[in-house]
Amino acid sequence: MDYANSQEALIETELDVLEGADILMVKPALAYLDIIRRIKDNFKLPLAAYNVSGEYAMLKMAVKQNILAEDAIYESVLAIKRAGADIIITYFAKDIAKILKRG
Repeated sequence: MDYANSQEALIETELDVLEGADILMVKPALAYLDIIRRIKDNFKLPLAAYNVSGEYAMLKMAVKQNILAEDAIYESVLAIKRAGADIIITYFAKDIAKILKRG
């Protein structure tokens, strides 16, 4: 799929629906927030977003090197939710759980 062509993503999604998909998925999540939103607005199936390992490694390294605050982790996952994902698959699950526990 051409990553520069968001319309192609919608065509591919429609094909998935026509083939009987029970759930839709976008990966990687952070680079495709606009696609997540467009799919959510155009299709009624549950939408998952996969926050891939490269996104995880990039943010973890930036936090470790004090380039970003640790809050960037929560903010990035929240952006996926705001874009429209019903389900978020992420390597940040334990980090998010700790943040939520702190309140």
